[in-house]
Amino acid sequence: MKRIITAKVRNRSGVLNRITGLLQKRQFNIESISVGRTETEGISRMTFVVEVEDFQKLEQVTKQLNKQIDVLKVSDITDKAIVARELALIKIVSNGQLRAEIQGIIEPFRATVIDVSKDTLSIQVTGKSEKVEALIELLRPYGVKDIARTGVTAFMRGQQPQAGQEQAPFSLLH
Repeated sequence: MKRIITAKVRNRSGVLNRITGLLQKRQFNIESISVGRTETEGISRMTFVVEVEDFQKLEQVTKQLNKQIDVLKVSDITDKAIVARELALIKIVSNGQLRAEIQGIIEPFRATVIDVSKDTLSIQVTGKSEKVEALIELLRPYGVKDIARTGVTAFMRGQQPQAGQEQAPFSLLH
């Protein structure tokens, strides 16, 4: 099963290497990883999507990650109400005659053309991984020349309820 793990860490050299090394040592496959600064100076958020076969093994790794010196907090947010997005840049083969057709394909995905050359179009799309995958599959017949993806980045929505509290209604923006 895929799990989304977030970690708030000190923004220091070697932190990413130590964390990925710990996951590798425990034989977790990291499907995607994104890292970026947070609202707090010197703190970064890491978002991992990992394939996990054993939930107890995941709990053990989460505890080990929390013990790392530069790790401030680790959370498995998979089953929480979250906002999760991915960015993909897709370069496809295109000539002037196909551009209108391709524009019609990308429009429902809220994707945009970010670069045009004589024989290629570069497209940007953001959203859930499934949405990104669906657009890529629709564009494959045109000839995908290159793809760059950020991996999932995510955080929890609003305030999460404590045990016994009622959860707020689900947002339409999900």
